[in-house]
Amino acid sequence: MSKIVSAHDLQIDLQSANEPGLFKWLIASLLMGKRIQGPIAAKAYQVIVVKHHRDTPHKLASCTHRQLVMMLGEAHYVRYDETTASRLLALANKMNAEYHGKVSNIVAASADRNAFEKRLSEFEGIGPKTIEIFMREAAALLFRPSC
Repeated sequence: MSKIVSAHDLQIDLQSANEPGLFKWLIASLLMGKRIQGPIAAKAYQVIVVKHHRDTPHKLASCTHRQLVMMLGEAHYVRYDETTASRLLALANKMNAEYHGKVSNIVAASADRNAFEKRLSEFEGIGPKTIEIFMREAAALLFRPSC
């Protein structure tokens, strides 16, 4: 069994539910949500977000499908490279079109955690595993219990 990769492992700051950190963690969660080894998914995150600076929905959406496939290939994320490239572009485009490029706007549009998870599941390629990974670290920040 491989080690669970955390936001901290990827040097993603999720404190105070900051927008850049939330989007980076969503990308990482999408990459790790596929049946692919954790270290390869982590490397793909590093190549796309750190090396190529595709760390916002706008920057990610400015990539071509071919550029993303090449970035995924650079990380040896080859089994699902074509579909993952398509899903990353779909994620960025839907974030920009429907939520003004902000994860916090998905939260604001959701009545509660269940509604938020349902909205996440409406993104192409985001299924139960990706949601589980994302919420493992983001839920406590996004859905603090009220007093």
